[in-house]
Amino acid sequence: MRGRLLAAVAVVGTVVVGSAAPAAAAEPGAVDRAVERVIGPIAERLSGIVFYAVPLGDVEVPLIVVYLIGAGALFTVYFGFINVRGFRHSVDVTRGVYDDPDDPGETSHFQALMTALSATVGLGNIAGVAIAITIGGPGATLWMVVAALVGMSTKFVECSLAVKYRRTAADGSVLGGPMYYLEDGLQQRGSPRWLAKGLAVFFAVAAMGGAIGAGNMFQSNQAYQQFLAVAGDDGVFAANGWAFGLILAVAVAVVIVGGIRSIARVTEKLVPLMAGLYVTAGVVIIAINVQQVPSALGEIVSGAFTGAGVAGGIVGAFIAGIQRAAFSNEAGLGSAAIAHSSARTDMSIRDGFVAQLEPIIDTVIVCTVTALVIVITGVHEGAGAEVEGVTLTSEAFAQDISWFPTVLAVAVIMFAFSTMISWSYYGVQAAEYLFGAHPLVARGFQLVFCAFVVVGAALSLDSVVPLMDSLVFMMCLGNVIGLAVLAPELRRELREYWALHRGGGMPTYAEEVETGLRPGAGVS
Repeated sequence: MRGRLLAAVAVVGTVVVGSAAPAAAAEPGAVDRAVERVIGPIAERLSGIVFYAVPLGDVEVPLIVVYLIGAGALFTVYFGFINVRGFRHSVDVTRGVYDDPDDPGETSHFQALMTALSATVGLGNIAGVAIAITIGGPGATLWMVVAALVGMSTKFVECSLAVKYRRTAADGSVLGGPMYYLEDGLQQRGSPRWLAKGLAVFFAVAAMGGAIGAGNMFQSNQAYQQFLAVAGDDGVFAANGWAFGLILAVAVAVVIVGGIRSIARVTEKLVPLMAGLYVTAGVVIIAINVQQVPSALGEIVSGAFTGAGVAGGIVGAFIAGIQRAAFSNEAGLGSAAIAHSSARTDMSIRDGFVAQLEPIIDTVIVCTVTALVIVITGVHEGAGAEVEGVTLTSEAFAQDISWFPTVLAVAVIMFAFSTMISWSYYGVQAAEYLFGAHPLVARGFQLVFCAFVVVGAALSLDSVVPLMDSLVFMMCLGNVIGLAVLAPELRRELREYWALHRGGGMPTYAEEVETGLRPGAGVS
């Protein structure tokens, strides 16, 4: 532990030195305003490129949103609604009934799932839902759920391929993610090397940017906002978000220097605890206002189909819901595939079944609970620019549990923390693909990552959201192309896997031990 703490101090050392000096000389808020002046214009310009939109009635429709939801719908049909017929098997695999500790990989199926969920269950479900409802009205909630259901199939495809095409480094650690199935898989399917390598490099660059934007800056920003909502705006942190970010950066560094195994050990405990606490509180609010649930559901449905969305009716609700759902569950972005590539398994397609549970948990369950609380309490009505993101969710919970903003502040910081440590791993994997699997590469990216934890806390939400969305959505551009090209080979493997499973040729690990197929296995 002492060695890890020293390494963590080294990772954030430059941040401490670089940030402390200006703080002493600057007036309150000067550092934050300087960061805003630099990042704000960049965020606006990048957002205009990534979310290029075409007019549809009174609403501008970003083509990238149609691209993602269309891919999910096509994969759902192409793989025979695997998101429905494979659901029970997904639960069995996640429970570990097929887990073999001798299989290649670094984490169990459950740990891989928790690592991926730690990057998705969090502020996307708390602040993201509030943003969607503010922009697209309550009807955006229904479209978030629809996007999650078809996104299950996309998750199945990308995470199965990630395990299939992963590599093993000289030290035994796993190197995996869309970078590898784009480069190796596409070439095996006959694509030119320059195209396959180009898409892989583009994804890796976008993944590094996504790690810094969505998995870092947005998290520290919203954690800071909720902290201020509880602590008040007259303390030392009120005009100095960078100072709050600095403390958070040190905490992140302590964990991430230990790699995926350290991250997995933290997330498998932290995610169920914090998600359980948050969902339980939401259910309590819903139970207190149970009489209003039917009208809230009616408002959600009518807003999705009758044009009640505040940003252009049905289309506005659709766009807001799909966009926030994609950020919430990351289906099609390829990020979760990096976490799942570390899973211990000798059958790559098996972890795809585990991955498709993620949209159910983080969007269908957690996001729906958040949306119901917001709609039931009515805090979204007329919220506008004055109440944004996590602050809106906090006010909704405070309607019936006055002290809950304090609990939510703890939950938000923990969610932000868990998301950041997972995304740091994604960024490291991308950096190592580009520059080689070397400790200096990993430490260099971790240093940059921790520095942007500080930057994110100093920005306004107006700048963070477009920057975050732009960086993370760039990941899907090449990834979905690769998924489409490799889908036929995966469908053949799924048919073989499903036939084996249905035919009784896939015993559980316990059955293998009992029948002597694995002599001595499981014996301590």
